[in-house]
Amino acid sequence: MDKYYHLTNKSSSLVIFLGSQILDESYFLGKSLTNEQILQLASKGSQRNPINVVLTSVDVAVEGFCSSKCGTHGRCVWPFHQPIYGPQNPSLVAPNNDVGLEGMVINLATLLAGTVTNLFGNGYYQGPKKAPLEAASACPGIYGKGAYPGYAGDLPVDVTTGASYNTHGVNGRKYLLPALFDSSTSTCATLA
Repeated sequence: MDKYYHLTNKSSSLVIFLGSQILDESYFLGKSLTNEQILQLASKGSQRNPINVVLTSVDVAVEGFCSSKCGTHGRCVWPFHQPIYGPQNPSLVAPNNDVGLEGMVINLATLLAGTVTNLFGNGYYQGPKKAPLEAASACPGIYGKGAYPGYAGDLPVDVTTGASYNTHGVNGRKYLLPALFDSSTSTCATLA
């Protein structure tokens, strides 16, 4: 994070904790949500300066989701699923054997990276302001060294499950996280 803040006069500080959770089992907005309704749900948190995440049930449809966007930033479950267009390299095996969960981890990591590297209060960007890219969205599809369109890069593979990963979490769980743009080298930095 400090690599991004050296470009400004701001000091950097990040404290993360899990705040309150709201569970709406009555579907008070229904089972077909618009973007405005997602914002309405996200605004229900009570902490100061929060990062609110709205997760929907499998039976809830969200305007444009998986047809024109994922996590509002355009990534779904590639590289664990074949893309409709482009190179058709074999899909990777998900580290925790749950493609949906792994896609959610990648999207949350992408969105959180964009939040904590938000230099100017309008999202970290590379290139022209009219086509902004955040720290992770500047490196689409890059998870390991040597990545190119349709190939996620050279990644460790679990010998037991065949799953590809690039980092370890709590209790030795393995995850695949996206590369981040490194402003000091102007390259995409990967964990593997």
